Amino acid sequence: MDNRKYNILFHTHTVSGITISVILYVIFFAGSFAFFRDDINSWQRNETAIPDKVLHLDYDKSLKILDSTYVLKGRHVWFGRLHAERQTVVNLEATMDSLAPKKARISHYLFQDYKTYKSETYEESYALGEFLYRLHFLAQIPYPYGYYLAGFTALFFLFAIITGFLVHWKKIVSNFYVFRPKEKLKTLWTDSHTAVGMIGLPFQFVYAVTGAFFLINILLVAPAVLTFYGGDENKLYNELGYIPTEYPYAGKDLQKPVSINAFAEMAKKRWKDFDVMEVEIQNYGDANMHVIVEGAIPKSEKFNGFGKAVYKATTGELVAQQNPYAQTSYLDGVKNVLYRIHYGDYAGYALKIISFILGLLTCFVILSGVMLWLVARDKKSMPDKKKRFNERVVKIYLAITLSMYPITALTFIAVKIYPQAAMDFIYSFYFIGWLLLVVAFLIKNDYSFTNKYCLLIGGIAGLLVPVVNGIVTGNWFWIALSRGLFQVFFIDVFWIVLAAAGLFAFFHLYKKERIQ
Repeated sequence: MDNRKYNILFHTHTVSGITISVILYVIFFAGSFAFFRDDINSWQRNETAIPDKVLHLDYDKSLKILDSTYVLKGRHVWFGRLHAERQTVVNLEATMDSLAPKKARISHYLFQDYKTYKSETYEESYALGEFLYRLHFLAQIPYPYGYYLAGFTALFFLFAIITGFLVHWKKIVSNFYVFRPKEKLKTLWTDSHTAVGMIGLPFQFVYAVTGAFFLINILLVAPAVLTFYGGDENKLYNELGYIPTEYPYAGKDLQKPVSINAFAEMAKKRWKDFDVMEVEIQNYGDANMHVIVEGAIPKSEKFNGFGKAVYKATTGELVAQQNPYAQTSYLDGVKNVLYRIHYGDYAGYALKIISFILGLLTCFVILSGVMLWLVARDKKSMPDKKKRFNERVVKIYLAITLSMYPITALTFIAVKIYPQAAMDFIYSFYFIGWLLLVVAFLIKNDYSFTNKYCLLIGGIAGLLVPVVNGIVTGNWFWIALSRGLFQVFFIDVFWIVLAAAGLFAFFHLYKKERIQ
């Protein structure tokens, strides 16, 4: 590669990386915790759940309870267990029955506990795990701006990965083994950025591609929508299989009651080891009522083994099916693989822990890139005004990013002290607390201080997480494990390890400064 091409790639890598650095750090830091979304939610509620996404529900009992409150006649009803927690998602569309009462014409998005059958709204069931999960794609910013911002950040991150790879291509092996901590500061940050970046390269590439796919896919395919679908994106989504077949509403009552449990059992018996993950009822209580049962076979049997059975409720006739053991289409294969590799839900806790560590390593790559940008511009030829500006930029950057660690730990404590914590409380505590920490560190105006005391505050607060949980609930982590509350046990131990690592880093830095 000649010098001109090298310089172009080097500068585009630097500019693209610096431009997205703050947002990218927030995405990866929150995303690392999002791998344990379900465990955090169960920990907050002091409960545990079966670690799968299979529906463990008596559908007939659930529908009877829901019908007494919301009137289901003429509605589309959808059940799904999107996460490994006790909350089953229930989506009730507005009724198509013109004679139904007013309350049936309002759609509802509910969460129903599969053990108690108690229903809550999304806001009532909101927990810290959901907050961190949604923060990693900036969902707290009004839709669609947060999604698009996160999606384009992922796209620019992909661009930064590719240009960085090309820049280091010739020395990619030799640089991986080089680390010179006793050399000058620029060399230290260069070695750190290159070596750690190469360790996490496959992980970062996967999440850049899948993140962009999930969040801005409609913008990426917009030219195709305009050219081939006349601007109608629903036609595209229908061909991609995102929109299910709609069965018309007949406007006549169902002559005899039917059991949704029976249809779910029929689907389970149709294919060996088939687990039900979604159940949709179209036109509930109508003569043209249909029951759609979706699920999958174990990943050990087939990684993309998703299946579906569609039944006409009045006759029990199988209207359509998708055999999970049959050859998966290219389109379904791509969609399913992208979802599974992004969520890391196919290899248990081992994969989640590895992904969490790689996520934090990516945060370090971002930090080291910013510090490298700063020290590379600390030259005698650089005017003092520009040097001070660069330092202010980095101090603001570090105050925003590094303070995520202590405020996250403090929020874990807050939701335990205040058991009624839901959406409004979590939003207020996290964002106001984050802002106060940022302001305090900016007033101090010392990025070394910011680094050390974020580690210290986060480490102390992290060690207090299991202590506060034990005091408030009585479920000390060893007691939680003996009671079968594994998710509660896991989060407590998780914070002990994470806080210990943070405190170790703090004392190492403190000792080093004392020696100097």
